[in-house]
Amino acid sequence: MSYSDWSRRVTTALTGRGPGGLRARKSVMVTAVSAALVVVAGVAILVVGPGKSTLQTKSVANAQDAGKAAPAPTHTVHPAPALDVVSVTPADHATDVNGTDPIRVTFSAPLAANSPLPRVSPSVAGSWKRDGDSVVFTPAAGFTDQTPVTISVPGGKSGVESAAGAKAGAGGLLDSTVSHSYTTAPYSTLRLEQLLAQLGYLPLTWTPSGTDVSPGDTAGQLAAAYSPPSGSFAWQSGYPSVLHSMWSDGSSNIIVTGAIRAFESENNLTMDGEAGPSVWSALLRDVAAGRKNTNGYSYAYASKSTPESLTIWHDGRVVLQSPANTGIPAAPTADGTYPVYEKLPYQVMKGTNPDGSKYSDPVYNVSYFNGGDALHYFDRGSYGWPQSLGCVELPMAASKTSYQYMTYGSLVTVAG
Repeated sequence: MSYSDWSRRVTTALTGRGPGGLRARKSVMVTAVSAALVVVAGVAILVVGPGKSTLQTKSVANAQDAGKAAPAPTHTVHPAPALDVVSVTPADHATDVNGTDPIRVTFSAPLAANSPLPRVSPSVAGSWKRDGDSVVFTPAAGFTDQTPVTISVPGGKSGVESAAGAKAGAGGLLDSTVSHSYTTAPYSTLRLEQLLAQLGYLPLTWTPSGTDVSPGDTAGQLAAAYSPPSGSFAWQSGYPSVLHSMWSDGSSNIIVTGAIRAFESENNLTMDGEAGPSVWSALLRDVAAGRKNTNGYSYAYASKSTPESLTIWHDGRVVLQSPANTGIPAAPTADGTYPVYEKLPYQVMKGTNPDGSKYSDPVYNVSYFNGGDALHYFDRGSYGWPQSLGCVELPMAASKTSYQYMTYGSLVTVAG
């Protein structure tokens, strides 16, 4: 082939037109002295030197026209950043936490829709909700008082995963499990007093300032046990000022201790005067059921002033005034206020007299209130001055009345 023919064919390939303006074919056969790759306006042309070769020209559009798929682009996968726990509320190692408070775990990024969620122990009814970068657990009722609570956020390949990690198909995981713990607070003494008053175990009434918690609202009652509603106490009429002086709103006192003992007795619980878990559980159950104290409220005052006497109030009215005998100087009846902790209709009391001799005496209608000191009947020729070895002795009729009204937890004050 002459150089002019070779040049003409190359020109045709470059311009797309041959002699007379006709479009050139997509491949041409050329003979050339040398080879070169020429690109013009997006068209690739292979120019081959000596010998017989094939010249190919192709554009993306021409390849699609020919039904040939373009090579798939190669994408580099970039893993999502590792997920971190930013904060947990309540704070780690916190104490005195309201057991009905929500638990919030905040991450460095939102979690994937199918990500596992933190675990809470002990398990209580409740629900998790996503809130931006956080997940929030709201208890249906809450944790009981003085309970250690643990929050475990699972890590590793089967742990929590960010939304970005799930989308990218890689990364976005919490490196390792994160544990967090706190302890709930004791229930409120003020709320204990409010509920005991509502159930009739105190010589006071309690009235809420606003709408009271519904008795059957378990979650509301538990929340109030941690954070009591506002309200006011009022003394029932008829009780002496000496009893009033023992009371303090929101503080432990002997009146509350006696009321707890009375409640424990009514619910067949161990009478220790302490508001432990069993007491609170039974208390909330009685509130929900509207089960009130059937014994009423009794209080006894033993005066060592001559003539010695015993006075008993029940539900604000005096039900007994009787002469009584307290302990002799060698075995005095201890001053103070104590709750009745044991009752016996009959007993043979045994012990040692101050002179060293032994005694064994039958007694009736016995209500123990302080160690071996009790209210009871003992046969004496007269009453009204120190004659006993520490007990408060009563005539038979008075002892029967005392035994009837001085139920478990009832307070006895001895003063001279």
